[in-house]
Parts: sequence; C-alpha cells; structure tokens
Amino acid sequence: MRRVVAAAAALVFAAWLVVVAEVVLVARHDAAAPADAIVVLGAAQYNGRPSPVFRARLDHAAELFRRGLAPHLIVTGGVGAGDTVSEAVVGRRYLATAGVAPAALVAVATGRSTEPSLRAAADWVHAHGGRRVILVSDGFHMLRLCLSARRLGLVPLGSPARRSPIASNRRLEIGYVLAESFKAPIAYLVTR
Repeated sequence: MRRVVAAAAALVFAAWLVVVAEVVLVARHDAAAPADAIVVLGAAQYNGRPSPVFRARLDHAAELFRRGLAPHLIVTGGVGAGDTVSEAVVGRRYLATAGVAPAALVAVATGRSTEPSLRAAADWVHAHGGRRVILVSDGFHMLRLCLSARRLGLVPLGSPARRSPIASNRRLEIGYVLAESFKAPIAYLVTR
C-alpha cells in the first residue's frame, strides 16, 4: 500500500511540475498576431488611475493596437470593493488619453475576476463576429487565460506585458507562477 501511495504522490508531483513548466513557458512567449480584438485583463486602479501593473498592461495593449494588430481594444474589469468606477472604464480613459481612438475602445465592466471578465469579453467578440483575440495580462496569467478563452470559443493569442512590475521582480513573479500552477488546471476543469 505504501508503494501505491508513494507512486501516486510522485505522479501528482510530476504532473504539478509539468504545469509549473507550462506556466513559465507560456509566460515567456508572445504570440501577438492579427486578431479581431485585443483584450486587456483588468488590474487594480486607484481613484481613477491605473495601478503600475494595470498601466503596464494598458501600455502594452496600446503598442499592439498601434501596430495594427486588431481593430478593437477591449478593457475588462468590474468595480472593486470600495471603488466607484470600474477598472474597464479607468483603462478606457487611460488609453484614450494615450491616443487610442475612442471609437476603437470598448469597456467591459463585468466581473471582478478573470473568468467572468473573460466571459464578458468573449460575448462581445462573438457578438461582433470575431473569434481571434490577443490576450494582454501579466505573463504568469497567460496559461490560464488561454485555457479559459479556448473553452469560451475564442482563439487566444497571449501577449504578456513585459514591463509589468511583477515581471521585473523575480521573487514576486515566482509566487504568482506557483499560484497559477494550481489555478490553471482548475480553470481548465471549471470554465464552460
């Protein structure tokens, strides 16, 4: 019986290591290519100003948009606890101020976490006849985003925000990678 338990534990540990490796590999790969829309996952905002992490995501999305990779730029994120404005609205304002044409900007202020935000963005993309999206977030988040997006009928192209404060802090990034190694498989099983 001990051998069976030890073998099962070794198998679970090996599977977890594979997921960790996949999170890291996907985090380091930029798959940006022509798409129907760019979808930016929200992050914290402070009194109408994007946090440094959110700003890095928005700046990266604006760069992709300026390269002509998609006609629409969708910003997601609902209203956080104690906030009066959504992350999506703050992101849209920031991008408009940064010179992105307001007609190209879409604020999807539904959801306070990844899955409902991504689902709302997928609904918008599908309603406008699209499927192919560039997903912009921090690198550690890309595997889970892409898995969920596929489950929602999208063709995801991950494009991590390389200038995020998280990406430049190895210690912090490792913590997020380890957390994602558990969240990604759960998202794969749960998202429908």
